[in-house]
Amino acid sequence: MVDNRGPFPARAFPMHQHWLSSLGVEHPLIQAPMAGSTPPELVSEVSRAGALGSLGAGYLEPQAILDQAARIRAQTDRPYGINLFVLPDEFEADLAMVDRLRARLDALMEREGLEVRTSLPARWAPRYSEQFAALCEAQPAVASFAFGLPSAAQMGELKRRGIVVVGTATSVVEARAWAALGADAICVQGAEAGGHRSTFLHEPEDAMIGLFALLPLTVRAVEIPVIAAGGIMDGRGMAAAEVLGAAASMLGTAFLACPESSAAPAWKADLAQVEEHRVTTIRSFSGRAARGLRNRYVEAMPNTAAELPPYPVLNALTAPLRRAAAQAGRADLLSEWCGQAAALARGLPAAQLVAGLMHEYRLARRSLAG
Repeated sequence: MVDNRGPFPARAFPMHQHWLSSLGVEHPLIQAPMAGSTPPELVSEVSRAGALGSLGAGYLEPQAILDQAARIRAQTDRPYGINLFVLPDEFEADLAMVDRLRARLDALMEREGLEVRTSLPARWAPRYSEQFAALCEAQPAVASFAFGLPSAAQMGELKRRGIVVVGTATSVVEARAWAALGADAICVQGAEAGGHRSTFLHEPEDAMIGLFALLPLTVRAVEIPVIAAGGIMDGRGMAAAEVLGAAASMLGTAFLACPESSAAPAWKADLAQVEEHRVTTIRSFSGRAARGLRNRYVEAMPNTAAELPPYPVLNALTAPLRRAAAQAGRADLLSEWCGQAAALARGLPAAQLVAGLMHEYRLARRSLAG
């Protein structure tokens, strides 16, 4: 039974170090699984460096998941993770709204000098059930999930295979739901986090809770390890999260600028000059709330749920524009996902970044110890 009477969790400070080390991971550091930006080269480099690399597979077809998992395995035998978006297998779209958005997107692309135009895809997104089967076949050390909860049967299959399950939560209520389902750990996504909000039991605007408020609340509420995510860019932030009870820190934006990341070069170049007041919640790229840079595209498009098809419909419609913008070096038309402290990104090779982060972390821990 969790003791909720006081504000502080009754836990020894170093307790959670044993959780990641039991997986064969040397450092309390996880590279966030940023779908579309975490190719096998980044994942394997991070894992080889002693942290936990993570493949963001939310956009991948099942065979692509298997292919990329094989590439990771060809480069390292260290543990790594795969992340999926928990979604229905089928989606129904409001075709009248789709037509209106296509017209608006086509007009924008014409105005901006891009020759590509929207089209209706054969499918709005890969089937989650088939992605899940591919994940099980790939057999990563860790499976993490966003946007919702797997079924009890799917959780049972992961447990049977010995795959560690990490759920993503943006509130204490969501964290408790993951704990009740049997997750091995919970990643709490603070409001500072870049990319898609993982909220599934609230409206996104109701779960924009700062990490350093959400983290100790969650640690007090559940009895499984809690991972901190959102705005952490250096070893000092990792140490601070650990003081508040984190088992490990998950960093995403910090790894986006690495040469191994597949983020578009123009997007990487913008990271170092992101002004924190221009990082905002955006719906107009994918139909789902996400944190990123307010750029030319964001300012040109509507940004309310009532005006936009939901995820993944809008995500599929904007895909041609995003690809064309990347090829043209037009970062101002890209979904430039980033966390609140993006300007602290360093652009180092992944292994060098892991080493630097851990050096900073150890110095911060020594400073805290007095």
